[in-house]
Amino acid sequence: MLMPSKTRQIIALEEKYGAHNYHPLPVALVRGKGAYVWDADGRRYLDFLSAYSALNQGHNHPKIVAAAKKQLGRLALTSRAFHNDRLGPFLKLLCETAGMDRALPMNSGAEAVETAIKAMRLWGYRVKGIPADRAEIVVCENNFHGRTTTIVGFSSDRGSTDGFGPATPGFVKIPYGDLAALERALGPNTAGFLVEPIQGEAGVVIPPKGYLQKARELCARHKVLLCADEIQTGLGRAGALFACDHEGVKPDLYVLGKALSGGLYPISALVGRDEVMSLFAPGTHGSTFGGNPLAAAIGEAALRVLLDEKLAARSARLGARFLDRLRTLRHPKLKEARGLGLMTALEFSVPARPLVLDLMARGLLAKETHEFTIRLAPPLVIPEAALDAAFRIVSAAVAAFPG
Repeated sequence: MLMPSKTRQIIALEEKYGAHNYHPLPVALVRGKGAYVWDADGRRYLDFLSAYSALNQGHNHPKIVAAAKKQLGRLALTSRAFHNDRLGPFLKLLCETAGMDRALPMNSGAEAVETAIKAMRLWGYRVKGIPADRAEIVVCENNFHGRTTTIVGFSSDRGSTDGFGPATPGFVKIPYGDLAALERALGPNTAGFLVEPIQGEAGVVIPPKGYLQKARELCARHKVLLCADEIQTGLGRAGALFACDHEGVKPDLYVLGKALSGGLYPISALVGRDEVMSLFAPGTHGSTFGGNPLAAAIGEAALRVLLDEKLAARSARLGARFLDRLRTLRHPKLKEARGLGLMTALEFSVPARPLVLDLMARGLLAKETHEFTIRLAPPLVIPEAALDAAFRIVSAAVAAFPG
């Protein structure tokens, strides 16, 4: 693909000095607003990846940017060795939004998952009475919870695991959506069940109806914590404030990140019931930057935008309309169009990278996952006219896709 000179120069510099741990599209972005981004050569695109759901509020939402600028002029970092005036209000709003008792702020989603693992093990030993060093956490095949050494140890993705062993013990893998397998896996040493309500990285895989509700019942029966990783699915992306809400399920723990900052700053958190969260004591866990005043100010603003602008309801309405239209697409290699809210995907029986490149050429940025599936997940603030324009682009590209 012939690239304009500015784009080529930017990519060449990154390729020379950066580790090649990603396979990005050949586009170099320099500016974003709402649902749009612009490249180094001035071309505008619709963003249909949203930084893997970190940009639910859109690029550079003015209210979140204003909160960040205001706090930058006051105080950015204290460490948790001292209190600051921004953390309390952020944690209060976060807990009220999630319907939980306490929150522990971190930075990246992977850090929040690691925090959840520690919380479940701590509860397992201190409350359930699991013998020392015997705690197990049940996870699902084809999961994506991050890329730390502990997390990749229970991944099904060989690209994430090869060369990084030995795997950390203490995890039991079961098929996603299989309730019988879950029930067999739960035992006296099981501390928790860590699950994505929708598997995003796996290709927007939605479990059978009632799965989460039954999983909640099984966990309660076996005295096991239900921990929902809603880093990608939460905060409005799946057409509800949390994807678990679709089945009326309240987990014991939520793992949150990405849209918790509106895309402006790395912010994540573990939010849960007091019975679990109160087990953390000084010295048991921490982060220099986690809960810093800049992050707290941004996080509070990002949550208020989600709530005030009713973005979860908007995601449900626009997502249902968009999915209905995607299901009208016909192609011999198109296996399925699926989704919930504005978290949608097209799965093909052939590699989808050529289609992704054609979408880019037509002005829409998306990304393939696991080679055969394209995720289509715009910011929740996308105008309806832009969503209609996006469908026309997708329709034309699918029609032209040789497959």
